[in-house]
Amino acid sequence: MTLKEDFWDDPEAAQKLLKTKNELDAKVKSYEDLMGDFEDLEGLIELAEEMEDDEEADEILQTFDDLNARLDEFLLETFLTGEYDHNSAILSIHAGTGGVDAMDWAEMMLRMYTRWAASRGYGVKVVDLQNDTDAGIKSATFFVEGENAYGFLKHEQGVHRLVRISPFNVKSKRQTSFASLEVMPRIEDNMEVEINPEDLRIDTYRASGAGGQHVNKTDSAIRITHLPTNIVVTCQNERSQIQNKEVAMKILYSKLMQLKEQQHKETLKELKGDFSQITWGSQIRSYVFQPYTMVKDHRTGVEVGNVNAVMDGGLDPFISAELRMLGNERE
Repeated sequence: MTLKEDFWDDPEAAQKLLKTKNELDAKVKSYEDLMGDFEDLEGLIELAEEMEDDEEADEILQTFDDLNARLDEFLLETFLTGEYDHNSAILSIHAGTGGVDAMDWAEMMLRMYTRWAASRGYGVKVVDLQNDTDAGIKSATFFVEGENAYGFLKHEQGVHRLVRISPFNVKSKRQTSFASLEVMPRIEDNMEVEINPEDLRIDTYRASGAGGQHVNKTDSAIRITHLPTNIVVTCQNERSQIQNKEVAMKILYSKLMQLKEQQHKETLKELKGDFSQITWGSQIRSYVFQPYTMVKDHRTGVEVGNVNAVMDGGLDPFISAELRMLGNERE
C-alpha cells in the first residue's frame, strides 16, 4: 500500500488536512481581497486629485482608515500560530480575595468578556454560573464560540485586580478585590485523549442558576472530578442531567487535552497558572476606578484611561499588545 493510500485510509488525518487547507485558502483570499481594495483606493485617490473634490477626499480618508484597520487585524492573526488558536474558547472566572466586592468584580468581568465577544460577532454560552447570596458570582464557566476566539483570549488568563470605592462598604472606603480568568481551547475532537470511566467521580446536585422551575426541582446539575489530576468541571445551565453531563465532559476533554499538550510542565499547577492565591502581587492587569481612572496591563505596560470603555468590552488594545509582544519575541 502506498503512502497516499495509507493517508486516505485515515479519515481523521484527512479531515485535519482538509481543515488546514480551507483555513489557508481563506487567509489567501482575505489577503487578495485586502490588496485589491488598496489598489482600488489608489485609483480613487488619483481620480479625486484630478477632480479636486474635497467631499470625495473625505470619503477616501475614511476608506483608508477602514482598510488600515482590516490590515492591522490581518497582521494580528498571523501571530495566532498555536495548534488550537483558531478554536473557540472556554473561559472560567473565579472570585478571589475581596469578599462581596470580589464576587461583584467576577460578575463585572463576565459582562466585560461577554461584551468583547459580542463586538467581534462571537457567540457566548454560559454553561455554569454559581451566584453569591449577597451580590455577584462565585464563579462562571462559558463558551466564546467563533474562529480565533482562543487565540485572541488565551493570554487573558491570569488574575485581574479591581480598585474602587466599594458600593458594599457603609463608610464608602476604597476597596481592592481580585478575580481570576482561566482560558482553554474548546476541542471538539476527543479522540486524542482517552478517559477511563473509573477515573471519574460524578456528582449530581440541584442547579442554582437560571433555567426555570425544572432545574430547581431536580438534581440536573453535574460535577465531574477527574481523580488522577483532580480536575473538577461543572455544568448546570442545560435543561437535563444528560445534557449537562455532555457539556461537562467536553470541558473535561479540553482541559485534559491542554494538559497533554504541555506534558513538559512538571505539575498541573504550572499549566493552569498559580491561581491558589488570587490576591496581591499576582495580577496581570489592574482596573482602577478611584482615585483616578486607568486600566493598566502589567506585562506589556499598555494603559487605557477610559475604564468604562474597557468594561464595555474594549479589550483589543491589551490583547493586541500581548500578541505582538510574544510574536516579536519568537522572531
